Amino acid sequence: MTEGSTQISCAQFEPRIGELEKNVATSLSLIASAADSGSDLIVLPELCNSGYVLASRQEAFELSEDAATGPSIAAWVKAAAERNVYLVAGFLERDGVRLYNSAIVVGPDGPVGTYRKNHLWDAEALYFERGDLGFPVFHTPFGRLGVLICYDGWFPEAWRLLALQGADIVCVPTNWVPMEKQPDGLPAMANVLCMGAAHSNSMVVAACDRVGTERGQTFIGQSLIVDHNGWPIAGPASHCETETITAVCDLSQARRQRNWNSFNQVMRDRRTDLYGEMLGTTARPNWY
Repeated sequence: MTEGSTQISCAQFEPRIGELEKNVATSLSLIASAADSGSDLIVLPELCNSGYVLASRQEAFELSEDAATGPSIAAWVKAAAERNVYLVAGFLERDGVRLYNSAIVVGPDGPVGTYRKNHLWDAEALYFERGDLGFPVFHTPFGRLGVLICYDGWFPEAWRLLALQGADIVCVPTNWVPMEKQPDGLPAMANVLCMGAAHSNSMVVAACDRVGTERGQTFIGQSLIVDHNGWPIAGPASHCETETITAVCDLSQARRQRNWNSFNQVMRDRRTDLYGEMLGTTARPNWY
């Protein structure tokens, strides 16, 4: 790798509902392989420790864990320290009696932060609270990192708020499902949304999906990594197989190359006389 470059992997696999220890063991094996290949940042799927299609609130609660003390988190923290890598992993978070569809960011020195899914999909509303941590951006040695989870990616405001806070890369643990009326021969809508968001915000996107069928629900795989221009640099991965995709990029280029030409820069061209600088949130802008 050249100086300043970061190797990113998305480790796509099939978690099994309720099989916490087995799912985490699978994730650790994939983390080890990606780290051995030189990856600095490894992204895992949404709810990759628990499985996704929950049968009841009771089952969800039994599969949940605290972000500070949970066994899945402890295993990922240990792996990150041993392998000197950063991880973004989806897990079923318990905070008191509240449950969240969350993702944790961990590094060699331990947990960096947690993101809670803000936009709930379908039956998720039966089990999870909507996220209450906003759209945090986490600082890492290789750049500023934001997180979205699955359906969050359908909201351009989410991507833009991360970009306005200076995110160089957005990691997306996800469990994409087939979209109605998806034409044959065209990219998955989820892939198109990631490409569009990367292009319109000039930031790298690393989206890691799961595969398989769980309690009748099929998942589409097709994880991908997109550069800040909006073009895939790894993937889309298989629609049905465990697969790790990897790409190398200089995340600083996302910030350096936001000028499309002599006149246009995607952040400075916004009409903040027509809409709020931060779209009505209290987040602090941090871009240049």
